[in-house]
Amino acid sequence: MAVVAAARDCIVVRGRTRLHGRVAIGGAKNAALPAMAAALLTEEECTLENVPIIEDVLVMVELLRQLGATVDLDPEQHRVRICAATIHAFEAPPELVARMRASFLVTGPLLARFGCARSIPPGGCQLGSRPVDVDLRGFAKLGATIELVDGAYEMRAGRLRGSEIYMDYPSNTGTYNVLMAATLAQGTTTILNAAAEPEIVNLGNILRDMGARIHGIGTPKLVVQGVDRLRGYRASILPDRLEAGTIAIAAAMTDGEVIIDHVVEDDMAPLTYKLRETGAEVWWAESSMLVRGTGHLRATEIQALPFPGFPTDLQAAFAALLTQAHGRSRIVERIFNDRLRYAAELAKMGARIQVLDKQEALIEGPTPLHGAPVRALDIRSGACLVLAGLVADGETWIHDAYHLRRGYEDLVGKLASLGADIGYANDLAASS
Repeated sequence: MAVVAAARDCIVVRGRTRLHGRVAIGGAKNAALPAMAAALLTEEECTLENVPIIEDVLVMVELLRQLGATVDLDPEQHRVRICAATIHAFEAPPELVARMRASFLVTGPLLARFGCARSIPPGGCQLGSRPVDVDLRGFAKLGATIELVDGAYEMRAGRLRGSEIYMDYPSNTGTYNVLMAATLAQGTTTILNAAAEPEIVNLGNILRDMGARIHGIGTPKLVVQGVDRLRGYRASILPDRLEAGTIAIAAAMTDGEVIIDHVVEDDMAPLTYKLRETGAEVWWAESSMLVRGTGHLRATEIQALPFPGFPTDLQAAFAALLTQAHGRSRIVERIFNDRLRYAAELAKMGARIQVLDKQEALIEGPTPLHGAPVRALDIRSGACLVLAGLVADGETWIHDAYHLRRGYEDLVGKLASLGADIGYANDLAASS
């Protein structure tokens, strides 16, 4: 398996193709991972549909199994069944936590149900400073004691107690974790300045189906009245707005025409507005969107902010589009403090992009891009380089492509089905 994975760590894109056709969107990674962690809150079986078969989901499956849960993943049906009736370990395996930040999401459910949890600080994509202090302060407000022992957080509590918690910033991971912990706490918990992303709403609805008493889902104020126990769930993961957004941007910048199925219009609103602002055409019909390039893109400004702001996970992909827009565009990243590192890779392809500080960049366009060997630094920067390769002259070789498989289910295959000349380097060599 390791040899196969290593052989698929380079994507080759031959540019100057227009995307055309129809593609269906799968389930959202950022909704599936917390929903899987929520299964630790009950001893009853939980069934989750529309699960993306990606590396991060496989890591979460292994993590839950190592804690003692029974996990049955059906890749063909995109379904996972989890039963956490026989949990025997309360430490998230360090080797898995180092690979994926979402591994830390098991700490809230473990602490709430069993009164103890242990984890090293999480790893994952290197996007700058991403501490888990919001999670830890929330646990402490709920009555947990937290110590840093041998490089790991040790968290202990009797039954957690409801409290009023103010989050210094609307952290997604912090909101997931504290919300799950509060469902089994004694009394009422109020979470102020909570994240309100669609994936938070998805988790909140699943928790309510489990018997949790939660008010204010989708708003910055969550009120949770703790219950003694939760039941199992059968739920479906919402469509991945980030996968849909990546393909929508690709359609617009290649002057293509693509129908994207299984999307939620309200979740896509920030991107829809910005695509139209650049001159692309976007139409909606129920759960499908049509994106069409017009052959002339205009410069614009985007500021990555918590929902309903522009998604931080799409700003790198949008930067690729802005290299083809007429005029000077500006990107401001207001969530992560080191998420513009991809600019140096984009510049290798000829992009005129200037990073003013770690959180602001200017892009001059339109710029003829050319193929080059580049490196995916994280999931979303990898998508940026793939999209840049779609409009570049010649071949773009994107190394460390394993990052993309962490967050996208077969992005290469989906783009190829729309007419992109793209593939893994070893597959292309075998077919030549």
